[in-house]
Amino acid sequence: MAEHTAEKLDVQPYFDVELLMNTSQETRIGGEVMNRLMQRWEAWMDKLHALHINTGKVQYLVVWLDSDVEEDVDAAWESSPSDAFIVNSLAQTMIMSAVHMLLPEVEDVGCAPAPKPTDKLRAALEGEGLPYSGDGPTLSRRYAVVTHYPFKGGCEICTLLKDCPKGSGAAGAPSSIVLPGYEPGTE
Repeated sequence: MAEHTAEKLDVQPYFDVELLMNTSQETRIGGEVMNRLMQRWEAWMDKLHALHINTGKVQYLVVWLDSDVEEDVDAAWESSPSDAFIVNSLAQTMIMSAVHMLLPEVEDVGCAPAPKPTDKLRAALEGEGLPYSGDGPTLSRRYAVVTHYPFKGGCEICTLLKDCPKGSGAAGAPSSIVLPGYEPGTE
């Protein structure tokens, strides 16, 4: 008997220029750069994957880009670090645009909280070819997100909370929606 089920989700995220500019911290992107980014976006679209994983009691959304995209970004770092920074941001934007389409609440909250890497989740992700790297909550793909599906909450349920400037309420970090009873500083 399978310990999990996985359903492929079709997602074709739109090119979110505002998210790209926020991710890359750019205030302006020229036409030539934008054309190159759009070409990459289209080339990467078939390298984007999304799964709905059901481990029985808990369900997850997993979105990732193939290792080819990582190689593309690495090659960009070799040829032009300034271009590579925005290309890296493009890959991050593609992942989050896909997550936003599948879980609109994540866009409202401002992040996709990372679930605790339980034994069942670890086994499911490994079975799908996307294992965790080591004991922590880092996935083996550089451009990947795993979060609860359906949406279960924001920072208050994130396993990365203690290390996140946003979630821990650090000065200057953008705020998120927080459910009552989970405010920073409350036990």
